[in-house]
Amino acid sequence: MTVTAGEIPVLDLGPWLAGENGALDRLAADLRRACIDVGFYFIANHGVDQDLVDRTFDQTAALHALPEDVKTAYRINKHNIGFMASKASMQRSSAVHDATKPNLVASYFMKRDRAPDDPAVVENLPLRGMNQWPAELPEFRPVMLAYMNAMETLGKRMLPVYARSLDLPVDYFASSFREPSITLRISHYPTQDSFDGEEFGTGPHTDAGFMTMLAQAEVRGLEILTRDGEWKSAPVLPGAFLVNIGQMLTRWTNDVFPSTPHRVVNLAGRERFSIPFFFDPDFEAVVSCLPTCSDADNPPRHAPIRYLDHILAFTNKNFDHRGKAA
Repeated sequence: MTVTAGEIPVLDLGPWLAGENGALDRLAADLRRACIDVGFYFIANHGVDQDLVDRTFDQTAALHALPEDVKTAYRINKHNIGFMASKASMQRSSAVHDATKPNLVASYFMKRDRAPDDPAVVENLPLRGMNQWPAELPEFRPVMLAYMNAMETLGKRMLPVYARSLDLPVDYFASSFREPSITLRISHYPTQDSFDGEEFGTGPHTDAGFMTMLAQAEVRGLEILTRDGEWKSAPVLPGAFLVNIGQMLTRWTNDVFPSTPHRVVNLAGRERFSIPFFFDPDFEAVVSCLPTCSDADNPPRHAPIRYLDHILAFTNKNFDHRGKAA
């Protein structure tokens, strides 16, 4: 793996998933360099069936093709579940850009599927409501649930790699991910005829959580801010997921793994779909500086924080419906 400014490395999970001798430590070393030098990387040979990815994109397109009044019937609620229309979000918490216009992206959010008698639903705990499944699309629910299950499994498989990349025991993160906070966001970006530097599909920002695994269709539009301060277009690598680290992992690592700003501008002349899957700690997990990321000369830079408090502050700033609820 070679990493230079503006390039995104590709990590091959195949040997690690096959149990090859020494594969975990080699992969962990590659991951560490990718997180420090770029903040983004591709994962190939990840074990998620391509047919499932394709069907998820098909259902994403079908959802966003529904009439606006139908989608609005499933409008996003206080648990951040459902349809969020274009221009209903804005990157107000961004540290790299002062947003002046709302995002053009429209999205549909799903979280861990819960039944009415789930204790978290009964207690009405924040961000733990029931999913909204559009009756107009009978294949939508089974496909999305299968995809979320596959991606959660992949996220858990990555935890030992992150632990080894930070010189920690392989099971170090297990206690913070007993029930990972998962969010699937299926997104539609309309075409932009031009770019004025202020109106984005999604404005410049860093993600809030631990890890984002992104499936991209063939239409490009994502741009990342390289360590040398240039915005560069991210390629689309067929069959691979594009992964980036978020603010939670940055806090956990005492800024050793800095989260990388990114944005979306769709000048491709046709609509763009993307499917980010957010894999994060338990809501009640407390994130504090890892023991291998500080010493007497480099004390912890961030106070311990419960993940729920962090993600609520993020969503309350950036999503209009959450700001009103708060």
